[in-house]
Amino acid sequence: MPLPHDTGTTAPTGQGRSPQAAGHSAGAPTRTEPAEPGAGGPGGRGGRRALLLTAALVATLFLLALISAGTGAYRIPTADVLASAQHRLGLGGAPLDRVAESVLWNVRLPRIVLALLVGAGLGCAGALMQGVFGNPLAEPGVIGISAGAAVGAVAAIALGLGFLGNWTVTVCAFGSGLATVSAVYLLSRNGGKTEVVTLILTGIAVNAFAGALIGLFVFFADSGQVNQITFWQLGSLAQATWPKVLAVLPCALAGLLIAPCYARRLDLLSLGERPARHLGIDVERLRLALILVVALLTAAAVAVAGVITFIGLLVPHLLRMTNGPGHRFLIPGSALAGAVVLVAGDLAARTLAQPAELPLGVLTALIGSPFFFWLLRRTRRRQGGWA
Repeated sequence: MPLPHDTGTTAPTGQGRSPQAAGHSAGAPTRTEPAEPGAGGPGGRGGRRALLLTAALVATLFLLALISAGTGAYRIPTADVLASAQHRLGLGGAPLDRVAESVLWNVRLPRIVLALLVGAGLGCAGALMQGVFGNPLAEPGVIGISAGAAVGAVAAIALGLGFLGNWTVTVCAFGSGLATVSAVYLLSRNGGKTEVVTLILTGIAVNAFAGALIGLFVFFADSGQVNQITFWQLGSLAQATWPKVLAVLPCALAGLLIAPCYARRLDLLSLGERPARHLGIDVERLRLALILVVALLTAAAVAVAGVITFIGLLVPHLLRMTNGPGHRFLIPGSALAGAVVLVAGDLAARTLAQPAELPLGVLTALIGSPFFFWLLRRTRRRQGGWA
């Protein structure tokens, strides 16, 4: 559980320290280390490292997508995948036989693209959340977006709603997620201001309430609905289709394009609320805008893929440890690394236990939970406790 520290009254931990010292200790503070505004510029060492990391992530993502497209119960050689893609793009190549063409373009590629969009959305949302809350242990689920979306989906399944056909569960999850984060934000406001501590505590209460609602729906559901609810909550991309990709694409693209525009303001906010205000940042407006972006990215991801945890926590933290706390690289880098992690996770989920398929949410939790425990112990050891 994230621990609130930045209430606007505490002095920033990195003040009075050299940029080199702040960057060296990134990844282990009780709050995100202040980023040096303008650090990691194109000509500096940080800029070169960021470029190398970006190139490595892009190459890894391309390689994983290629392997994922050819791997499965119906194996398609990599050369055939490339030839089919070239043929579709009008660059030569050759079409595959009818079955292989259908498996590749109607089953595997929609799944890969959906994994890319969902992973990028969750990774970017995690970086924004950690910047907004000034805490490296924050993630989108803190303010109840994931739990709220789950309530909408579970309600649609348990009540047998079908007013939008196959889209009913997705639309209910998306609407419920946005409604939940709006309620958390409004309940947290007091005197025209929203404190980080109040937001987090309200999020905890809303998460608990959402869990109780889900339990009630499960209690009154029949056995078939219980199975459907259970598998949805475990998280999966098995139902990926091109229409689902098109459904999540506008929200994901909007969030991913807007988020980097706030990188410099998040760097200034990492100095602390009071210094950020003195530097001309409207902290309240910045917080509201970024919470809306996080809600857009997370609700869209949860609506089509179920509850997938720890991507938003793990990915930004690893990148911060590798390249420092500057948000100019951290935000797009987290989106790219989130896509890499989820494409790899989905490939593992559908190949490790063939012919069965492991739940994707379970896999990410199995990997993310030990990392979270390690992070807690490492932070506590370096800081001497949380108090």
